Amino acid sequence: MPKILNSILSKILPLVAGCIALVTTCGGKNLPTPRMRYLDNGQLRIGVNLAMGGAITYLAQSRSRINLINHVDLGREVQMSDYSGPVPYIPPGRKINPYWRGLGWNPVQAGDAFKNPSKVVYFKNNGHSLMVRSIPMIWPLNNQPARCSFQTRITLRGDTVHVHCRMVVFRKDLKQYPARSQECPALYTIGKLWRLVAYTGDKPFTHAPISMLDPPEVLARKMLVFARKRKGNPWVPFNATENWAALVNNSGFGLGIWTPGDYRFSGGFFGTNHGTGGPADSQAGYIAPNFFDIIDHNIVYTYRYVLIVGSVGQIRSWVYKHAPRPGPPQWNFIHDRQHWVYADAHDTGWPIKGSLNVSLAGRHPQLISPPCFWQAAKAPVLYIDAAFKTTQKTAALWWRGFKDSVFSPECRVVFPINGDGLYHRYAIRLAGDKAYHGAMAQLRIAPVLTGQNGAWVKIRSIGFAR
Repeated sequence: MPKILNSILSKILPLVAGCIALVTTCGGKNLPTPRMRYLDNGQLRIGVNLAMGGAITYLAQSRSRINLINHVDLGREVQMSDYSGPVPYIPPGRKINPYWRGLGWNPVQAGDAFKNPSKVVYFKNNGHSLMVRSIPMIWPLNNQPARCSFQTRITLRGDTVHVHCRMVVFRKDLKQYPARSQECPALYTIGKLWRLVAYTGDKPFTHAPISMLDPPEVLARKMLVFARKRKGNPWVPFNATENWAALVNNSGFGLGIWTPGDYRFSGGFFGTNHGTGGPADSQAGYIAPNFFDIIDHNIVYTYRYVLIVGSVGQIRSWVYKHAPRPGPPQWNFIHDRQHWVYADAHDTGWPIKGSLNVSLAGRHPQLISPPCFWQAAKAPVLYIDAAFKTTQKTAALWWRGFKDSVFSPECRVVFPINGDGLYHRYAIRLAGDKAYHGAMAQLRIAPVLTGQNGAWVKIRSIGFAR
């Protein structure tokens, strides 16, 4: 073991003991008696725990029965976990765990930080799939059911698990809170699966080398900082340009996850004894695909993901066989926001019916696309089908290159708009701009340079298709 790692671990071990005691608020003791239901196709065996909101607590190859999922507390498992405001979220008369007050409104499928499990209200096993519906708990609060329902449909296909997730929200708070990073889903593996790998470069689907995102020295330093500060988490954010990531053991075998259309992931390892640990131990691997979305008071929020068991090569090969290749993006706002979000702006809320209807009364309103991936050479002109109601004569479009962490003033064009409130199709030529080249990652539109009361925009589509 390198000397630097020995030195770091000698400092971190005393701190981590206290850190784990603080963070693992739902230790394995006093968890509800398991009520397991299984599905087995001869290759994989998956189990959900009906005493913990129907979260996935078991996944193994049928022949080995080695469970790959950590379920030491109600915050692990493979489960739905979503976020909205306010921050903090403390209803009258409710007790909050101070460590988690920064999470805001956070329904969690398995239960809360005070060891209260979520309640399953429907379950069905038809021999081919599992269907679970539950009322989740608000994680930071003591015994506070969320005003929403979670539903998962789980199907086995060979060495893969296909999961469709659906959240139906029925909050009384009608305020539209800013977009938050969602866990789609939260996935915790046993500590033996500790090596976080993904492809993070700008040449996806070309068999380019993958990255190991948490080498031991980096992992140990992050855990040292995490333990000292007693806040945040040790996870690393990264761009997954093939929309997958995996946690594997020292031999390269483990569990991968593919979430179509999601380029923002986070992951890592919790604990110091990487390479060790089972389903009921504190150390665990973690991955979350992170769509960034507005969660309305009445939204129906859906996504899907696939769990893939095998070697890194097998996981990547499955994705190559089944995943669509990235290309110039096209967003049509027929039924939802397509993961677009706002800064200093808001829309008319859910449901979305054919367009985004956005108020531009803020001082610096902006519309921001989800992270994505495309090559500038294949996307010369951006088309926006929109109706602007404003006295402003121009709007601005920014783009963010794949290697840029923020939007740059150099990556910007100003285009004329018609503020008559009628729909027009705007063609914005980007080809030829010296800053528009190579791999691209995101767009931002600023329709108004200074806020105007009563100004708005309705957008039916944005994209590079004619």
